[in-house]
Amino acid sequence: MANFYRIILLLGLLGGRLVSHGQQGPPATISGNFQQLPFAEFARQVAATTPYRFYFNPTEVDSVRVTLQATAQPLNVVLRQVLQATPLQFAIDAEHHVYITTGVPIDTQLPADFFQVPAAEAPTPPSPALARRAGVGSPAASKVYEIGQAQPSSSGKATLSGRVRDAKSGEPVVGASVYIESPNIGASTDQFGSYTLTLPVGRHQLFVRGLGLKNTTRLLAVQGNGKLDLDVEEDITPLKEVVIEAEKDRNVTSLQMGVQKLDIKTIKQVPTVFGEADILRVILTLPGVKSVGEGNTGMSVRGGGTDQNLVLFNDATIYNPAHLFGFFSAFNPDMLKSVELYKSTVPARYGGRLSSVLDIATREGNRKQLSASGGIGLLTSRLTLEGPLAKGKGSFLVGGRTSYSDWLLKQLPSKSLSSSAASFYDLSAHISYDFSDRNSLYATGYYSRDRFRLATDTVYAYSNVAGSLKWKHVITNKLYGVLTGTFSRYQYSLASERNPTTASQLGYNLNQGGLQADFTYFLNSKHTIDFGVSSLLYQIAPGRLTPLGENSLVVPDALSTERALESALYVADRFDISPRFSVAAGLRYSLYNALGPRDVLTYQPGVSRSEGTVTGSTSYGSGQVMATYQGPEYRLSGKYAVSDNSSVKLSFNRMRQYIHQLTNTTVVSPTDSWKLSDTYIRPQVGDQVSLGYYRNFKANTIETSVEGYYKVMHDFLDYKGGATLLLNHHLETDVVNAQGKAYGVELLVRKSTGKLNGWLSYTYSRSLVQVSTGTDVINNGAYYPSNFDKPHDVTLVSNYRFSRRFSVSANFNYSTGRPITLPLAKYTLNNAVRVYYSDRNAYRVPDYYRMDLAFNIEGNHKVQKLAHSSWTVAVYNLTGRHNPYSVYFQSQNGQIKGYQLSIFAQPIPTVTYNFRF
Repeated sequence: MANFYRIILLLGLLGGRLVSHGQQGPPATISGNFQQLPFAEFARQVAATTPYRFYFNPTEVDSVRVTLQATAQPLNVVLRQVLQATPLQFAIDAEHHVYITTGVPIDTQLPADFFQVPAAEAPTPPSPALARRAGVGSPAASKVYEIGQAQPSSSGKATLSGRVRDAKSGEPVVGASVYIESPNIGASTDQFGSYTLTLPVGRHQLFVRGLGLKNTTRLLAVQGNGKLDLDVEEDITPLKEVVIEAEKDRNVTSLQMGVQKLDIKTIKQVPTVFGEADILRVILTLPGVKSVGEGNTGMSVRGGGTDQNLVLFNDATIYNPAHLFGFFSAFNPDMLKSVELYKSTVPARYGGRLSSVLDIATREGNRKQLSASGGIGLLTSRLTLEGPLAKGKGSFLVGGRTSYSDWLLKQLPSKSLSSSAASFYDLSAHISYDFSDRNSLYATGYYSRDRFRLATDTVYAYSNVAGSLKWKHVITNKLYGVLTGTFSRYQYSLASERNPTTASQLGYNLNQGGLQADFTYFLNSKHTIDFGVSSLLYQIAPGRLTPLGENSLVVPDALSTERALESALYVADRFDISPRFSVAAGLRYSLYNALGPRDVLTYQPGVSRSEGTVTGSTSYGSGQVMATYQGPEYRLSGKYAVSDNSSVKLSFNRMRQYIHQLTNTTVVSPTDSWKLSDTYIRPQVGDQVSLGYYRNFKANTIETSVEGYYKVMHDFLDYKGGATLLLNHHLETDVVNAQGKAYGVELLVRKSTGKLNGWLSYTYSRSLVQVSTGTDVINNGAYYPSNFDKPHDVTLVSNYRFSRRFSVSANFNYSTGRPITLPLAKYTLNNAVRVYYSDRNAYRVPDYYRMDLAFNIEGNHKVQKLAHSSWTVAVYNLTGRHNPYSVYFQSQNGQIKGYQLSIFAQPIPTVTYNFRF
């Protein structure tokens, strides 16, 4: 058995090199006048003019000087003269590889009897599983890959870069670990599947590990800077448990904290309303992330508002990431590759939001063959096509979804509701193309539209448009840059035509264009430096009311257009101080200019702004700067590895946000609009410090973590009592700049392997607001709960796989009811009946809990078949809990009565058919 592994080792080290001398062509000769030339430079010159390649330890030859004149002499004759007075030996193999060693020279041929193993020692052939794990039988695993050319290097280091792609589809593999074990040097592939390593010159075994991928190894002979692209295969073990080894200790070893990464396979396992995989609903099951309403995809992260979350779709901003009042997310699950949520350690390249960044990445598409996938449900259907471009140099991916929910609304017993109508659709497309090894182009487009009428004559319509164009250029093996252009548009309209005299339409439009340049420089194995610059141009038409029809008596009205420019530059560095201690530091500096044309009112100082305190106005021309805000944003984090399976992390973030969402509800509504910072509405600023402990058990199959955080927020918007938000020409008179604080503890236990897997999370958090500006006071200046203050939250997501074809998934969620302001009494003032309300948010709606269940049936796993299909049968709100969507009050017969609206007050069964071919 020992001899068997000896054979495997030597074949790995010498595979592809040892051939018979009979295959060798005429040896190249050496000519030249060499005078006091360092041996390393002599080797470089010879390698540049002949097929010979030198392998040596630079420290062993640093004292050797070459002084001779050669005319068409064989290399072995020249080397004998050069090395005759030194302890160095040389050997030249059949493929012109020259090995310089001390002591005994290398034997470039195996002994004739090397493979003759005595019968008593005959090895037992390994099992197929062991052979796959060791790479036996794989030509790529046993071949030695030469990286670079022999050249003088004082540091003895070389840079290796390349891409990791799926061998079947040709798509880049994101987040795969590429590393060597001795010394321990590694990196993770980025969004393009690219990696860069700085390795010592010499022989190495390179490992590639990735989520759901077969273990991949390559044998390297590194002599200089070079490139190595890697194809990896999906890890599919028929009828056996799949053990996920990729990134199994990432929560411990990664420097980032407060980061949650989900792949599309995990997302599709979680049961959701109406049976369609929904990335935003899965995000809501993570610790520190809370829903703002039943059936709603609006989220509050660590006590922040819904507007404090930056949602990116291939780097393009999506302002309303939901369909149909938030019941569906805006993203086709078949288009997506991964979703990453940053809650505390936010990379310096991101900015503009206080609470989180949700980075959604699409797949590139199959570069090998044309394929399709889709699904048919009770309310929606989807279809995705993908395939290669230009013989595998590129790929395309295009998908669409549509709904047909009117038939369900017509089944409702209420006549007003049964006459409702609702529909939406979205289209997504992505193209990638490699012009060369150093230049790649990526283009993404997205469009969605919603239109519905629920129990009224008012028709709501809104749409999202987003696009991004990226050019990636590899400048050197250590430096590459990505130039990105983006465009985003969000617009909505409300139209009512039932009454001809009041028929009107209200419209809103937001446009955002951006340009960003990002660079990554791999200085060495301890330093990775990111730097870049970005600029965003905003243009908002905040509201326009127009009459509909000749008989309408509505007076047209329009708010002044808002424009602003937001720019930033950043730099960040990660430094490994020791194998156990790493730090990362980043600085982002942002500059914001509010631009004209605009007329700005001035108010009496020291009193609350209102129409009665106006003292004058100032006019600004087109492009003239009305207000400027700027400041640094800090990114600091550190990690100390307590042991191989546990670590402690600490981070501090400062964020700035220059755009605010205006809403008079706690849930996300299509009538929510966005307001730019200006003379009176200052930008939001938030500081957050986080501390976490991470520990893995049972060979990293069970991961646990506890994170605590404390966050303070300045100058976010709150509203005066009775505030008017729509078509308000002087919004600053109805809003106030509030201060806030949020703190909490998040616990997570996750099991990612075995038949039973999933995660359990518990979050205790508080989110408090204070309004005491000297001119405006709420609740006597004391802190009060924000709309997103829900102290307790428990979530359980579990999956049990009976076999490769049958599995069951369950989702349970409990949370404290959100705060609410209640009417307490009535009183008469100046012969008018008025309502006396409690302090703001002094009470709470009922607690929330829900149980969902899904049964998944996969088709047979035959490889040769036209289409692969699956069925999902799910029940949303299994217990029929009447969870409140909203609580509202109406005055009836002189009495104020409260009502609770529950959208899903009974179990909702769904059936979805999914296919792929």
